Amino acid sequence: MTMSKRTALAYVPPGSIVKVIDVSGGYGSIRRLYEMGIVPGSEVKVVFNGAGPTVLEKNGTRIAIGKGLAMKVIVEVLSHE
Repeated sequence: MTMSKRTALAYVPPGSIVKVIDVSGGYGSIRRLYEMGIVPGSEVKVVFNGAGPTVLEKNGTRIAIGKGLAMKVIVEVLSHE
C-alpha cells in the first residue's frame, strides 16, 4: 500500500521517509532550503519533529530547520518506520 498524503513537513511524524513536493516562501527561505538539498523531488527522513527544530536526515547528514521553515516545505509521505 502506498501512502500519498501531502502535508507540511512540520506535521510529519518522526521515522517517516518523505519526498519534497514543493518549497514556498521568499527568496531567502527557498535559497536556504535549496542550499541544504531540500529541493522538489528529493527524499529525506524525519528524525525528530517535536518541540523545537525539525531534524531531517539526507544522505547520512542530519539537518535541523525551524518550524517556520518546515511549514514552507510540502511533502508526500512515502513510508513510516
